[in-house]
Amino acid sequence: MTTLIFSHKSAENHDMGHGHPECPNRIKAVTRALEADRFKNLDKREAPLATIEQISRIHSQIYVEQIIDLVPQEGLHQIDPDTALCPGSGEAAMRACGAVVAAIDAIMAGESNSAFCAMRPPGHHAEPSRGMGFCLFNNIAVGVQHARIVHNLERVAIVDFDVHHGNGTQSAFWSEEDVFFASSHQYPFYPGTGSAKETGVGNICNVPLAEGTGSQHFRRKIEGTILPALEKFKPQLIFLSAGFDAHSRDPLANLHLEEEDFGWITSKLVDIAGEHCDAKIISSLEGGYDLTALPNCVTAHLTELVKAM
Repeated sequence: MTTLIFSHKSAENHDMGHGHPECPNRIKAVTRALEADRFKNLDKREAPLATIEQISRIHSQIYVEQIIDLVPQEGLHQIDPDTALCPGSGEAAMRACGAVVAAIDAIMAGESNSAFCAMRPPGHHAEPSRGMGFCLFNNIAVGVQHARIVHNLERVAIVDFDVHHGNGTQSAFWSEEDVFFASSHQYPFYPGTGSAKETGVGNICNVPLAEGTGSQHFRRKIEGTILPALEKFKPQLIFLSAGFDAHSRDPLANLHLEEEDFGWITSKLVDIAGEHCDAKIISSLEGGYDLTALPNCVTAHLTELVKAM
Protein backbone atom coordinates (compact mmCIF):
# COMPACT_ATOMS: atom_id res chain seq x y z
CA MET A 1 0.00 0.00 0.00
CA THR A 2 0.98 3.62 -0.52
CA THR A 3 -0.53 7.07 0.00
CA LEU A 4 -3.38 7.87 -2.36
CA ILE A 5 -3.48 11.09 -4.36
CA PHE A 6 -6.84 12.25 -5.70
CA SER A 7 -6.82 14.95 -8.37
CA HIS A 8 -8.58 15.93 -11.60
CA LYS A 9 -7.93 18.30 -14.50
CA SER A 10 -11.22 20.08 -13.77
CA ALA A 11 -9.53 21.79 -10.81
CA GLU A 12 -7.74 23.98 -13.38
CA ASN A 13 -11.04 25.08 -14.94
CA HIS A 14 -12.38 26.97 -11.93
CA ASP A 15 -11.27 30.55 -12.62
CA MET A 16 -12.66 33.49 -10.64
CA GLY A 17 -11.08 36.13 -12.83
CA HIS A 18 -7.82 37.91 -13.60
CA GLY A 19 -5.75 38.67 -10.53
CA HIS A 20 -7.78 36.53 -8.14
CA PRO A 21 -5.42 34.82 -5.67
CA GLU A 22 -7.40 31.55 -5.68
CA CYS A 23 -6.35 30.85 -9.25
CA PRO A 24 -5.76 27.82 -11.48
CA ASN A 25 -2.00 28.31 -11.17
CA ARG A 26 -2.28 27.16 -7.55
CA ILE A 27 -3.26 23.63 -8.52
CA LYS A 28 -0.72 23.62 -11.35
CA ALA A 29 2.00 24.38 -8.81
CA VAL A 30 0.75 21.58 -6.54
CA THR A 31 0.64 19.17 -9.47
CA ARG A 32 4.26 19.93 -10.31
CA ALA A 33 5.23 19.15 -6.73
CA LEU A 34 3.38 15.83 -6.89
CA GLU A 35 5.26 14.90 -10.05
CA ALA A 36 8.62 14.91 -8.24
CA ASP A 37 10.61 11.66 -8.21
CA ARG A 38 10.09 11.19 -4.48
CA PHE A 39 6.34 10.84 -5.11
CA LYS A 40 6.44 8.77 -8.30
CA ASN A 41 5.31 5.58 -6.57
CA LEU A 42 2.23 7.07 -4.92
CA ASP A 43 -1.15 5.75 -6.04
CA LYS A 44 -2.61 8.59 -8.13
CA ARG A 45 -6.33 8.43 -8.86
CA GLU A 46 -8.95 10.56 -10.59
CA ALA A 47 -11.29 12.43 -8.27
CA PRO A 48 -14.90 11.40 -9.02
CA LEU A 49 -17.93 13.67 -8.98
CA ALA A 50 -19.69 13.78 -5.64
CA THR A 51 -23.44 13.33 -5.85
CA ILE A 52 -25.97 15.95 -4.80
CA GLU A 53 -27.06 13.51 -2.09
CA GLN A 54 -23.51 13.30 -0.68
CA ILE A 55 -23.05 17.07 -0.66
CA SER A 56 -26.53 17.57 0.81
CA ARG A 57 -25.54 15.65 3.92
CA ILE A 58 -23.86 18.88 5.04
CA HIS A 59 -25.38 21.61 2.86
CA SER A 60 -29.07 22.17 2.31
CA GLN A 61 -30.21 20.61 -0.95
CA ILE A 62 -31.69 23.96 -1.94
CA TYR A 63 -28.27 25.58 -1.62
CA VAL A 64 -26.49 22.78 -3.53
CA GLU A 65 -28.97 22.95 -6.42
CA GLN A 66 -28.82 26.75 -6.40
CA ILE A 67 -25.03 26.74 -6.81
CA ILE A 68 -25.25 24.23 -9.66
CA ASP A 69 -28.00 26.26 -11.35
CA LEU A 70 -26.02 29.50 -11.01
CA VAL A 71 -22.97 28.16 -12.86
CA PRO A 72 -22.87 30.42 -15.94
CA GLN A 73 -22.47 29.37 -19.54
CA GLU A 74 -19.89 32.14 -19.91
CA GLY A 75 -18.35 34.85 -17.80
CA LEU A 76 -18.61 35.04 -14.02
CA HIS A 77 -21.41 34.98 -11.48
CA GLN A 78 -20.49 36.48 -8.08
CA ILE A 79 -21.90 34.79 -4.97
CA ASP A 80 -20.03 37.09 -2.58
CA PRO A 81 -17.41 39.82 -3.08
CA ASP A 82 -14.57 37.26 -2.99
CA THR A 83 -16.21 34.22 -4.56
CA ALA A 84 -17.45 33.66 -8.10
CA LEU A 85 -18.66 30.93 -10.39
CA CYS A 86 -17.37 30.38 -13.92
CA PRO A 87 -18.42 27.69 -16.44
CA GLY A 88 -15.96 25.18 -14.95
CA SER A 89 -16.79 25.81 -11.30
CA GLY A 90 -19.57 23.27 -10.86
CA GLU A 91 -17.55 20.25 -11.94
CA ALA A 92 -14.48 21.37 -10.01
CA ALA A 93 -16.45 21.89 -6.79
CA MET A 94 -18.26 18.56 -7.07
CA ARG A 95 -15.01 16.70 -7.76
CA ALA A 96 -13.30 18.46 -4.83
CA CYS A 97 -15.98 16.92 -2.59
CA GLY A 98 -15.84 13.65 -4.51
CA ALA A 99 -12.10 13.36 -3.90
CA VAL A 100 -12.60 13.32 -0.13
CA VAL A 101 -15.51 10.87 -0.35
CA ALA A 102 -13.48 8.52 -2.57
CA ALA A 103 -10.51 8.77 -0.23
CA ILE A 104 -12.68 7.68 2.70
CA ASP A 105 -14.11 4.73 0.79
CA ALA A 106 -10.64 3.58 -0.27
CA ILE A 107 -9.16 3.88 3.20
CA MET A 108 -12.10 2.16 4.87
CA ALA A 109 -11.75 -0.65 2.30
CA GLY A 110 -8.14 -1.13 3.41
CA GLU A 111 -6.59 0.09 0.15
CA SER A 112 -4.41 2.63 1.99
CA ASN A 113 -4.06 4.41 5.32
CA SER A 114 -3.52 7.93 3.99
CA ALA A 115 -4.69 10.19 1.19
CA PHE A 116 -4.09 13.70 -0.12
CA CYS A 117 -6.83 15.41 -2.13
CA ALA A 118 -5.17 17.87 -4.49
CA MET A 119 -8.28 19.72 -5.61
CA ARG A 120 -9.83 23.17 -5.60
CA PRO A 121 -11.87 25.22 -4.84
CA PRO A 122 -11.10 25.04 -1.12
CA GLY A 123 -13.99 24.41 1.26
CA HIS A 124 -13.57 25.28 4.93
CA HIS A 125 -15.37 28.65 4.78
CA ALA A 126 -18.50 27.19 3.14
CA GLU A 127 -21.30 27.07 5.71
CA PRO A 128 -24.30 24.74 5.46
CA SER A 129 -26.44 27.31 3.64
CA ARG A 130 -23.91 29.62 1.95
CA GLY A 131 -20.56 29.74 0.24
CA MET A 132 -17.99 32.43 1.02
CA GLY A 133 -14.28 33.15 1.17
CA PHE A 134 -13.38 31.38 -2.12
CA CYS A 135 -15.35 28.28 -1.02
CA LEU A 136 -18.49 26.76 -2.59
CA PHE A 137 -18.95 23.39 -0.83
CA ASN A 138 -17.21 22.28 2.34
CA ASN A 139 -15.14 19.38 1.04
CA ILE A 140 -13.95 18.15 4.43
CA ALA A 141 -17.37 18.46 6.07
CA VAL A 142 -18.97 16.49 3.24
CA GLY A 143 -16.34 13.81 3.82
CA VAL A 144 -16.93 13.73 7.56
CA GLN A 145 -20.63 13.13 7.06
CA HIS A 146 -19.88 10.37 4.58
CA ALA A 147 -17.58 8.71 7.12
CA ARG A 148 -20.22 8.93 9.83
CA ILE A 149 -23.28 7.91 7.82
CA VAL A 150 -21.89 5.38 5.34
CA HIS A 151 -19.05 3.91 7.39
CA ASN A 152 -20.63 4.31 10.83
CA LEU A 153 -17.64 6.02 12.41
CA GLU A 154 -18.42 7.45 15.82
CA ARG A 155 -15.38 9.66 16.55
CA VAL A 156 -14.09 11.73 13.66
CA ALA A 157 -11.53 14.52 14.03
CA ILE A 158 -10.70 17.51 11.83
CA VAL A 159 -7.53 19.57 12.23
CA ASP A 160 -7.40 22.80 10.21
CA PHE A 161 -4.07 24.64 9.98
CA ASP A 162 -5.06 27.12 7.27
CA VAL A 163 -4.24 30.69 8.27
CA HIS A 164 -7.96 31.54 8.19
CA HIS A 165 -10.41 30.08 10.67
CA GLY A 166 -12.56 27.28 9.26
CA ASN A 167 -15.86 28.93 10.14
CA GLY A 168 -17.89 26.72 7.83
CA THR A 169 -16.56 23.51 9.33
CA GLN A 170 -17.07 24.82 12.85
CA SER A 171 -20.64 25.85 12.04
CA ALA A 172 -21.45 22.45 10.58
CA PHE A 173 -20.30 20.52 13.65
CA TRP A 174 -20.85 23.04 16.46
CA SER A 175 -23.24 20.76 18.35
CA GLU A 176 -21.82 17.38 17.30
CA GLU A 177 -19.94 15.95 20.26
CA ASP A 178 -18.64 12.99 18.21
CA VAL A 179 -16.86 15.34 15.75
CA PHE A 180 -13.74 17.08 17.06
CA PHE A 181 -12.71 20.27 15.25
CA ALA A 182 -9.43 22.06 15.93
CA SER A 183 -8.20 25.14 14.11
CA SER A 184 -5.03 27.22 14.34
CA HIS A 185 -5.35 30.57 12.58
CA GLN A 186 -4.43 34.23 12.58
CA TYR A 187 -6.79 36.17 14.86
CA PRO A 188 -8.37 38.67 14.71
CA PHE A 189 -8.60 38.16 10.97
CA TYR A 190 -10.97 37.01 8.24
CA PRO A 191 -13.66 35.65 8.66
CA GLY A 192 -13.90 37.08 12.19
CA THR A 193 -14.60 33.81 13.99
CA GLY A 194 -12.20 31.53 15.85
CA SER A 195 -11.91 32.91 19.36
CA ALA A 196 -10.60 30.47 21.96
CA LYS A 197 -13.94 30.96 23.72
CA GLU A 198 -15.77 29.25 20.83
CA THR A 199 -15.89 25.66 22.08
CA GLY A 200 -19.19 24.21 20.79
CA VAL A 201 -20.27 21.39 23.09
CA GLY A 202 -16.67 20.89 24.17
CA ASN A 203 -15.72 19.51 20.75
CA ILE A 204 -14.19 22.71 19.32
CA CYS A 205 -10.57 23.71 19.99
CA ASN A 206 -9.59 27.08 18.52
CA VAL A 207 -5.99 28.31 18.69
CA PRO A 208 -5.92 31.99 17.70
CA LEU A 209 -2.47 33.28 16.70
CA ALA A 210 -1.52 36.94 16.72
CA GLU A 211 -0.26 38.66 13.61
CA GLY A 212 3.46 38.02 13.22
CA THR A 213 3.46 34.65 15.00
CA GLY A 214 6.40 32.50 13.97
CA SER A 215 7.46 28.87 14.20
CA GLN A 216 8.38 28.65 17.87
CA HIS A 217 5.13 30.07 19.25
CA PHE A 218 3.06 28.13 16.69
CA ARG A 219 4.63 24.83 17.72
CA ARG A 220 4.20 25.60 21.43
CA LYS A 221 0.51 26.35 20.96
CA ILE A 222 -0.11 23.22 18.90
CA GLU A 223 1.69 21.01 21.43
CA GLY A 224 -0.05 22.64 24.38
CA THR A 225 -3.64 22.66 23.06
CA ILE A 226 -4.58 20.80 19.87
CA LEU A 227 -2.43 17.70 20.27
CA PRO A 228 -3.52 16.88 23.86
CA ALA A 229 -7.17 17.51 22.99
CA LEU A 230 -6.92 15.26 19.94
CA GLU A 231 -5.23 12.53 21.97
CA LYS A 232 -8.02 12.71 24.54
CA PHE A 233 -10.68 12.45 21.81
CA LYS A 234 -9.19 9.17 20.44
CA PRO A 235 -10.35 9.59 16.82
CA GLN A 236 -11.20 6.72 14.50
CA LEU A 237 -10.24 8.84 11.48
CA ILE A 238 -8.42 12.17 11.15
CA PHE A 239 -9.12 14.76 8.44
CA LEU A 240 -6.74 17.63 7.71
CA SER A 241 -7.82 20.94 6.24
CA ALA A 242 -4.41 21.56 4.73
CA GLY A 243 -4.02 25.26 4.10
CA PHE A 244 -0.52 26.64 3.59
CA ASP A 245 -1.24 30.38 3.75
CA ALA A 246 0.32 30.75 7.20
CA HIS A 247 3.66 30.66 5.35
CA SER A 248 5.76 33.79 5.71
CA ARG A 249 5.65 34.48 1.95
CA ASP A 250 1.88 34.31 1.63
CA PRO A 251 0.34 37.58 0.38
CA LEU A 252 -3.04 37.23 2.14
CA ALA A 253 -1.96 36.90 5.77
CA ASN A 254 0.70 37.82 8.30
CA LEU A 255 1.98 34.71 10.05
CA HIS A 256 5.60 33.64 9.65
CA LEU A 257 5.66 29.86 9.33
CA GLU A 258 8.01 27.99 6.99
CA GLU A 259 7.56 24.76 5.06
CA GLU A 260 9.29 22.85 7.87
CA ASP A 261 6.45 23.83 10.21
CA PHE A 262 3.89 22.19 7.96
CA GLY A 263 6.01 19.06 7.88
CA TRP A 264 6.28 19.20 11.67
CA ILE A 265 2.54 19.49 12.37
CA THR A 266 1.81 16.76 9.81
CA SER A 267 4.28 14.42 11.51
CA LYS A 268 2.63 15.04 14.89
CA LEU A 269 -0.81 14.29 13.48
CA VAL A 270 0.45 11.18 11.67
CA ASP A 271 1.82 9.95 15.01
CA ILE A 272 -1.58 10.40 16.67
CA ALA A 273 -3.29 8.67 13.74
CA GLY A 274 -0.91 5.76 14.18
CA GLU A 275 -1.71 5.54 17.86
CA HIS A 276 -5.48 5.83 17.76
CA CYS A 277 -6.90 5.00 14.31
CA ASP A 278 -4.61 2.55 12.52
CA ALA A 279 -2.85 5.48 10.82
CA LYS A 280 -5.99 6.50 8.89
CA ILE A 281 -5.59 10.13 7.86
CA ILE A 282 -7.02 12.17 4.95
CA SER A 283 -5.77 15.59 3.88
CA SER A 284 -7.53 18.04 1.58
CA LEU A 285 -6.00 21.20 0.11
CA GLU A 286 -7.32 24.51 1.40
CA GLY A 287 -5.45 27.83 1.04
CA GLY A 288 -1.91 28.83 0.12
CA TYR A 289 -1.46 31.67 -2.37
CA ASP A 290 2.25 32.16 -2.90
CA LEU A 291 3.14 30.02 -5.90
CA THR A 292 6.70 29.42 -4.69
CA ALA A 293 5.86 28.57 -1.09
CA LEU A 294 2.79 26.46 -1.89
CA PRO A 295 4.51 23.54 -3.70
CA ASN A 296 7.32 23.52 -1.12
CA CYS A 297 4.78 23.29 1.71
CA VAL A 298 2.87 20.54 -0.07
CA THR A 299 6.12 18.63 -0.49
CA ALA A 300 6.91 18.93 3.23
CA HIS A 301 3.34 17.94 4.15
CA LEU A 302 3.13 14.96 1.83
CA THR A 303 6.61 13.71 2.79
CA GLU A 304 5.33 13.27 6.34
CA LEU A 305 1.87 12.06 5.31
CA VAL A 306 3.31 9.06 3.48
CA LYS A 307 4.84 7.94 6.78
CA ALA A 308 1.33 7.07 7.94
CA MET A 309 1.84 3.89 5.93
